[in-house]
Amino acid sequence: MTGEVPSDDLRLADSDRLHALNVLAEHYAAGRLSTQEFYDRSGEVAVARTLGAAGTLFRGLPGGVPLENVDGQVRVVAAGPEAIPAGPAEAELATLRSRGALVESLDWLIIGATLVAFLVLQLVVDWDHAWLVWPSLIVTLSIPRVVLRFSDDEEEIYEELKESDAAARKKRLRKAAERIRQLETGRDQDRN
Repeated sequence: MTGEVPSDDLRLADSDRLHALNVLAEHYAAGRLSTQEFYDRSGEVAVARTLGAAGTLFRGLPGGVPLENVDGQVRVVAAGPEAIPAGPAEAELATLRSRGALVESLDWLIIGATLVAFLVLQLVVDWDHAWLVWPSLIVTLSIPRVVLRFSDDEEEIYEELKESDAAARKKRLRKAAERIRQLETGRDQDRN
């Protein structure tokens, strides 16, 4: 007999449980868990003593268990869970978000290039009419929208989605942080 501990029986450290709680909080913030599911699972993770006990609490969540057995040691899995659209409506929203984010990135790139062009023309070339690059933004900012067929209505929906997602995520993260503090405080009181 080698004396090796079976994978599911490996004992967890406080830091392992805290990492698992943070990953659950990310799933909750992403909307994969209801408030009740998050409270139930986080409570169980906080008292889990073994890798096996913690592992069952991540069933059905993308990314799997955030801890693993490596050569008889519990190790943190660094990769975060990925969002997986569940159906056609979610896929359409994911596509809209992706196109919106691309248009937004291209907008900033165009604005940055325009600023650089203005500064070069004004300061390096010393051209008196360098200000003419600024009206060109009207045309250049419309190019990504035309190429990606990103309408004004879609842009409006994208902005609303972005605000809604940010507000919902902020609310869930706040609740998750409160729950983790409650669980840590409870664990600290149990030690005293």
